[in-house]
Amino acid sequence: MDSEDCLPEGGKLPELKLDARQAQGFISFFKKLPKDPRAIRFFDRRDYYTAHGENATFIAKTYYHTMTALRQLGGNSDGISSVSVSRAMFETIARNLLLDRTDHTLELYEGSGSSWRLTKSGTPGNIGSFEDILFANNDMQYSPVTVALFPVFREGQLYVALSFVDMTNRKLGLAEFPEDSRFTNVESALVALGCKECLLPADFEKSIDLQPLQDAISNCSILLTERKKAEFKSRDLVQDLGRIIRGSVEPVRDLLSQFDYALGTLGALVSYAELLADDTNYGNYTIEKFNLDCYMRLDSAAVRALNIVEGKTDVNKNFSLFGLMNRTCTAGMGKRLLNKWLKQPLIDVNEINNRLDMVQAFAEDPELRQGLRQQLKRISDIDRLTHALRKKSANLQPVVKLYQSCSRIPYIKGVLQQYNGQFSTSVMTRFLSSLEEWLTENRYGRFANLVETAIDLGQVDNGEYRISPLYSSDLAVLKDELSEVENHINNLHMHTATDLDLSVDKQLKLEKGPFGHVFRISKKDEQKVRKKLTTNYIIIETRKDGVKFTSAKLKKLGDQYQSLLGDYTSCQKKIVDNVVQVSCTFSEVFENFAAIISELDVLQSFADLAISCPVPYEEGDIILQGSRHPCVEAQDGVNFIPNDCTLVRGKSWFQIITGPNMGGKSTFIRQVGVNVLMAQVGSFVPCDQASISVRDCIFARVGAGDCQLRGVSTFMQEMLETASILKGASEKSLIIIDELGRGTSTYDGFGLAWAICEHLVEVTRAPTLFATHFHELTALANKNGDQHQHVPDLGIANYHVGAHIDPSSRKLTMLYKVEPGSCDQSFGIHVAEFANFPEAVIALAKSKAEELEDFTSAPNLSGEPSDEVGSKRKRVFSPDDVTRGAARARLLLEDFSALPLDEVDGSKATEMVAKLKSDFEKDAASNPWLQQFL
Repeated sequence: MDSEDCLPEGGKLPELKLDARQAQGFISFFKKLPKDPRAIRFFDRRDYYTAHGENATFIAKTYYHTMTALRQLGGNSDGISSVSVSRAMFETIARNLLLDRTDHTLELYEGSGSSWRLTKSGTPGNIGSFEDILFANNDMQYSPVTVALFPVFREGQLYVALSFVDMTNRKLGLAEFPEDSRFTNVESALVALGCKECLLPADFEKSIDLQPLQDAISNCSILLTERKKAEFKSRDLVQDLGRIIRGSVEPVRDLLSQFDYALGTLGALVSYAELLADDTNYGNYTIEKFNLDCYMRLDSAAVRALNIVEGKTDVNKNFSLFGLMNRTCTAGMGKRLLNKWLKQPLIDVNEINNRLDMVQAFAEDPELRQGLRQQLKRISDIDRLTHALRKKSANLQPVVKLYQSCSRIPYIKGVLQQYNGQFSTSVMTRFLSSLEEWLTENRYGRFANLVETAIDLGQVDNGEYRISPLYSSDLAVLKDELSEVENHINNLHMHTATDLDLSVDKQLKLEKGPFGHVFRISKKDEQKVRKKLTTNYIIIETRKDGVKFTSAKLKKLGDQYQSLLGDYTSCQKKIVDNVVQVSCTFSEVFENFAAIISELDVLQSFADLAISCPVPYEEGDIILQGSRHPCVEAQDGVNFIPNDCTLVRGKSWFQIITGPNMGGKSTFIRQVGVNVLMAQVGSFVPCDQASISVRDCIFARVGAGDCQLRGVSTFMQEMLETASILKGASEKSLIIIDELGRGTSTYDGFGLAWAICEHLVEVTRAPTLFATHFHELTALANKNGDQHQHVPDLGIANYHVGAHIDPSSRKLTMLYKVEPGSCDQSFGIHVAEFANFPEAVIALAKSKAEELEDFTSAPNLSGEPSDEVGSKRKRVFSPDDVTRGAARARLLLEDFSALPLDEVDGSKATEMVAKLKSDFEKDAASNPWLQQFL
C-alpha cells in the first residue's frame, strides 16, 4: 500500500492550531495523565480529534501507514508528537479498537487549554459509551461480554468460578465447574459467551499455574484485565443486586446460595462495570446460572478450523459459516442471535428437532417465508432502541422507532396465523401464544396509545419528533399563542411589502436567524427603496447576499415569539421527558418482542439458506450422504463434488484418511464438522441425507498457525491443541485432526501420531477423522499384521482421496472423491508440478526420492487399478514392531509424568530418571522401531 493511501484526499489532515500558551497548558496536562500502555486517548477539538505521544505514533503507523502524519506540538525539549483525526476517521479507529482488536482501551477527553476531563471510556467488553459512534452506520452484530474468573483448589481438585455481564442485554450470569490443567472448560465457556474482556486477580496464589489460563484467554483473542484480589469480594452483593435485578430479591438470594467463589467474581464485575453508578440499570438486569453442559463445547481451535465467524481476510461473506448463514432481515437483532447460536450449538435432541421443525415449515411454505421476510425487513433494532430509551439524553426518536417497529408485529402474527401446515401446533406454541400475550391492550396496547396520543406522528416523515399540541392543555395554549404571533408577523410581512412596493417572498424575504425575525432584500432592490428604508426601518447589516433590516413592530413581535417559543420548548421538554420515562416502563414488552422476532429471523434465515444454495439441503446416528462444505460450494466457479461420511461405531468410528496434497482431505474432514455443528444449531445441512447423533463437543486440530509473537512455535501450538483434545474429549465428542506431527522430524512425528491415534481409539473412543501423510498409520487398521479394511472391535477404517495418474504423461488429476482403502504416497512431487516448479528441480526431486525410498510392492487396498492409487511403499518396520514400540513409548511417557520430581532433590530425581531410561533401553533392544530413538 502506498504510504499516502490512508491520508484524506490531497494528503491533508485537520490542522491543530494552538498558540504557545495553549500548547504549553495542554502539554502540562497531558504529561500528568496516568501511564496506561493499553489506553488510546483522544482529545475532542470540536471539528476533529487529536492524539498525542506514543498514541500518535501508533495511529500514524496503524491507520495512516505513514509517519508523515505526525506533527510536533511545543518546543523540542518538552514537545510531544501529535496527530489529527477527522470525525469519519475517528469512527473507523474506534470500530477497529473496540470491535476488531482486543489489545487496547479507548478514552475520549473534552475541554481546552490545561483543563480537560474524561467524558467517555470503552473497552472491547464495555462499548456502551461509544455505541452511537460505533453503530451510526453499521449494525451491531454481537453483544460483547465481560467475564471474571477465579481459579481455586478445593479438596485436591482445581475449580474455576466464573461470572459474566452482558451490558447490551443487561444480563448477569455465574457458574462454578471443575477444571483440568489446560483450562479447556474455561476456553469453551469463553467461546460460548462471546467474551471480549476477562478479569483475573493480579496477586494470585503461586500454587496455581495461570500460564495455561492466560494462553486460553489469548487463544480466544480476549483483552485480559488484571484487578486486585481484594475486588473479588461478595460483601453486600445481595443488596447491590437487589437494586439492579428485575423482580423480587428472594430468587436472587436463592440462586447465589448455590455458589461459593463465583460470588466474588460477580462482585468484581459489578464494581468494574460500575453498574450501580448508572440508575438506569436499576430494576432492568436479569441473572441466570450459566451451564456449559447445555451446549456443544467449542474451543478457539475449532472455531478457527470450522470458519465459524467472519475473518478480516475473508474474500467474501461465504468464506465463513456466519457470513453464509446470515440471511437475516432485521437490523442487527437476528445477526446477534445467529452469532450466539453458532457458538452455542444445542445438545438437547428435542430442542434441536423443535428448531428443525420450524425451519422445515418455513422452507416448505414460500408464502409464509416471504411474508415474514417482508415484515422483518421493516423492523429496527428493538434491543438497541430500548437501550437508547434508558439513556439520560433520550429523546422522542427511539420512542417513535420502537412504535414503528412494534406496529409490524400484528402483521407478523397475521402471517403466522395463516400457516396451516403440519407444524402449525408448534408455531402456535413457540410464537403465536407469546405474541398474543405481549400484544394485549394492557401491555403493548398501552404503549401504542401513549405514542398515538402524545406524539405528533404526522410530522415524523419530515424528520421532526415533537409532542402533539392536543396532548397537553398548557402546550395547546402556548401553541395557539405562537400561531397568533406568527400570523401577526406574516401580516406585517405583507404590509411592509406593500409599503416598499416589493413582491412578498420573491423580493422581500422574511427570515429567522441570530437577530431574530428580519427582512432581507437584494442590494439591487435596496437602491430602489433606500430613502424609505432609512426613514422608517432599522438596517441591521449589509452583505453581498443583500441587506437585512427590521422595524419596531417586527422587533416587538419577534421578541414575543422568542419568549413564547422558550416557554413552549421548556413545557415540551418536560412532557418529552415524561413520555420517554413512561415508555421505559414498557422495556419488558420490547425485550420479549425482540427475543421472539430475533428467533423468527434466524429460523427463516436457515430456511432461506436451505432452499437457495446450489443444491438443496436435507434435514439431519453420524451418516452423511452426499455431504458438501457449505462455504466452499458457495464460492464462484466451484463445482463441488459431494462425499459420503459413515462414522459407525465398531466399524468406521476412527477413520484414517490419506491421499495427495490438495486432494480434498482437509475440506472433507472440516465439512463433516461443519455439518454436525449446523445440525445442532438447528439448521438443515448440505447433504442429500443425514443422520447425526448429538455430540457434546467438536475438537479440531487443523492447520499450523504460528504463534511466535507469544513465544510459541508452530509445533508447540500443535502439541498444546492436541493435549487439549486428549484431556478434554469424551466418547460423545467429535474429533477432527489434520496433519498431526508434521512440525517435527519424521520419526518423532510419526511416533507421536501413532501413540495419539492409539489413545483416541482405545481410551477416548470418540468418532474421529484423522487426515495424514504418514501412510504407515494405515497399519492401525490391520489386525495381527494382516491387511483388513477395518477392525470391527476397534472401529478403525482406512479411506483415501482419489487421484488419477495418466499412464503416458504421468500427470496427476485430483478426483476429490473419498473412497475406502489406503493410499501409500502423497504425490508431493506431482503437486509441485502443478505449482509450475522448474523442470530441473522436479527431476532432481524424483531422483532423490528414488535414492531414499526402499521400494516394495504393496497390496492395493482399494481394489482400484494401480494408476488410481500409488503402488509403492517404504517398509522399514513391521506393523507389529510399531504397535508394540508405540505402546512401550507411551508407557515411558506415563511413568515419567507420574514421577514426583517437585518433591525430591536433584540427585534422587536423576536416579529415578536413569532407572526409567535403563528399563526402556532393555525393552528397546528387541524392538527395531524403538531403537531409532536411542
